[in-house]
Amino acid sequence: MQLSGLHNKVAVITGASRGIGRAVAERLAGERTHLVLNSRKEEPLKAVAEACMAHEAETVYLCADVGEAATAEQMVRLALHRFGRLDVLVNCAGAVIEAPLGILEDEEIQRQVATNVLGVTWMSRAALKPMLKQRSGVIINFSSVLAARPGRGNAVYAGTKGYVESFTRAMAAELGRKQIRVNAIAPGIIATDMTRPVMNLAGAAVLERIGLHRVGTVQEVAAVAAFLASDEAAYIHGAVIAVDGAFSGF
Repeated sequence: MQLSGLHNKVAVITGASRGIGRAVAERLAGERTHLVLNSRKEEPLKAVAEACMAHEAETVYLCADVGEAATAEQMVRLALHRFGRLDVLVNCAGAVIEAPLGILEDEEIQRQVATNVLGVTWMSRAALKPMLKQRSGVIINFSSVLAARPGRGNAVYAGTKGYVESFTRAMAAELGRKQIRVNAIAPGIIATDMTRPVMNLAGAAVLERIGLHRVGTVQEVAAVAAFLASDEAAYIHGAVIAVDGAFSGF
């Protein structure tokens, strides 16, 4: 069954070349949403765009770094030039480098802050220009279970995701009267390239911390994103939704 309010809408998705970002793109493509995709790597992004077009979803893409303010402006201009509007922004691009703070290099800290903090900020600011004119829109940010339950080696990453959650709530307070909904998704341990090293090293111990005793799938996260983007979630605003199988919950 199709979700209401997504057919022929226009969505910008960052970090769309793999993992959760790719799954969100393909799920929205299945809803016949027009897509503007972003990643820093062209070949995998092109492959995702082709997969989305196979669902008969009009799709364009831009390879650029969301940590730079100019990228956000380019993405929104591309959406407006190609489709004439922007209805949904999914801030999925993320960078994580697991290491104790004391040994992180400057560029490793800067990469995480640029992508996870500035990328979300630049993209949201750029998207607001057409959304405010339309008096409608949806922004979906991606946090992490580590924002609330960080572990060793996650100080910078967890801190950036804490920003995402506070930013989401503040933007919701600011934009509700403008009929622009802002929510965040906080995935737990999801089967992606990012989590594979952890699962290979300590998979049994990780599963013991998950209430459902299994890792999640990118499709399960994408389903929540599609729901939040749809009219079915019209009264969900300012929420941070955990998709984590009750990580450390039992």
